[in-house]
Amino acid sequence: MNDSSTPGGTSRGATRRTALRTLAAVLASTALSALPPTATASAAAPETYTLTIRHLDRAGAATRDYRTNVTGISGPGADASASPYDASGTVTVRLPRGRYLLDSTLTGADKDEATGTDWVVQPRLDLDHDTTVTVDARTTEPVDVRPPESGARYLHSMVYVEATHAGTTRSANIMMASADLRVAHLGPAAESGSVKEWIDTYWSGARADYALGYVFTSARALTGLVRRPAATSLAAVRVRGAAPQGATGSGFVDIQPGAGPTVGLVRPLRLPGTTTFLVTPERGLWDVGYAAPAAPETPPNRYAANGITVRAGATTTHTFDNAVFGPALDTAPGARPAGVRDGDRIALDLPLLADGEGHAPSAPRFHGATTTLHRDGVLIGTTQGDPGRAAFTTTPGRASYRLTATAARSEDKATRGRVTAAWTFASAAASRPAALPLSTVRFAPALDLHGTAPAGTPVRVPVTVQGAAAETGVRSLAVSLSTDDGTTWSRVPVVNGQADFRTPGPGGSVSLRAELADTQGNTLTQTLTNAYRTR
Repeated sequence: MNDSSTPGGTSRGATRRTALRTLAAVLASTALSALPPTATASAAAPETYTLTIRHLDRAGAATRDYRTNVTGISGPGADASASPYDASGTVTVRLPRGRYLLDSTLTGADKDEATGTDWVVQPRLDLDHDTTVTVDARTTEPVDVRPPESGARYLHSMVYVEATHAGTTRSANIMMASADLRVAHLGPAAESGSVKEWIDTYWSGARADYALGYVFTSARALTGLVRRPAATSLAAVRVRGAAPQGATGSGFVDIQPGAGPTVGLVRPLRLPGTTTFLVTPERGLWDVGYAAPAAPETPPNRYAANGITVRAGATTTHTFDNAVFGPALDTAPGARPAGVRDGDRIALDLPLLADGEGHAPSAPRFHGATTTLHRDGVLIGTTQGDPGRAAFTTTPGRASYRLTATAARSEDKATRGRVTAAWTFASAAASRPAALPLSTVRFAPALDLHGTAPAGTPVRVPVTVQGAAAETGVRSLAVSLSTDDGTTWSRVPVVNGQADFRTPGPGGSVSLRAELADTQGNTLTQTLTNAYRTR
């Protein structure tokens, strides 16, 4: 399979998802389709047959404006492929016997929007004798998928087809910069359920952008498609980009379906700001990415929220790059553990500066990070570099460990902050790698997009335990508050998973500390200095 990508979208294969998160300019051409490798044949020189392909335009005349791909699926020709061409509109190629996928793109002579594009797909081409196939643009029907907003502007779309036979899958796709696409199935039906087709189209509206996607499984490729979803049948995905520590400029938000091959959408977002996407729930889960603005010669800080469940008529909101910054664990089923003991090696790989919703940053903003490991009170090692990432070599026997990770968020007095997590646990070498019993505590105050809360106000801040303590049970949890950058601390009550306290006066800072013990005796002391400020 060959995947092609164009500026303005992100493309991804069915078996290996490759998200292109940064796109520029406009689509370079009206239509692009995947080109398979050049023709190949096995060393055994299998029996071959002549395949003749005739190409007719929308007027029924022979056309030179086409691009046709023939890709082997099964049989002796499973590894064969060709993209034959002849300006007369009729082309021949010899190929080994077998099942093939044929797709053909026909465009007008000027390749302009008025002429349009036709895409004809034959998912079952059984080549067992000399065969003639006619690709006729007159058989196609329009793909008319549009949002309920009449003034919305078309951006781009992608159609992707997979054909499976004898356990092998081959694919073809076309990406469009104009809305004038017509498609058709060609040839006999394939086996039931062996043809899968994805259609994704993107539009820009006055108050929201639209991501309209559909998936079909049958024995045939689509011949035309009309979908006019009502506003009530769409789900809203609202994305908020924060401006922490006075950040300015624009970030970038991208959205795409979470499964299957797709083309996505990337939009700029002026900070602090909010943008909304209206999406089709029937496309399944959705993935959202966010890239914060970066200084010159500095890599952008990227976040992702993947596998978002959406529901018609409902809104899900995701805020990126806002306080409270602190350690977070990936709680998804099957997620890689943040700490691992493998023989004599103890390794930590934990987002120490995840944002307020727990999104892990790709390039966290920090001014120095240190991680240390003690064994039975004796320092084993110290590393400096990436926050929350370190590896140490210890000795096999069982011992008590203290693992401490610290990161300074800024040098600026008004925005300086420090994150420290110190874990204690017992560990010994085992026959296979084992997860360390690490926990984190997440604080989720109600903040604006500058990372501030109202001054002098009683608040109830949700407190969430992640990791080992959430699985085995919490024996004790204490939360303390500091309003003088961590010089003094006061214990605050935690009732029904919420910490109750009053915020300091305007321009003040809130620092938070959690002291946690699980039922197995493992502990965490987590300190977030200058976690957020008041206004």
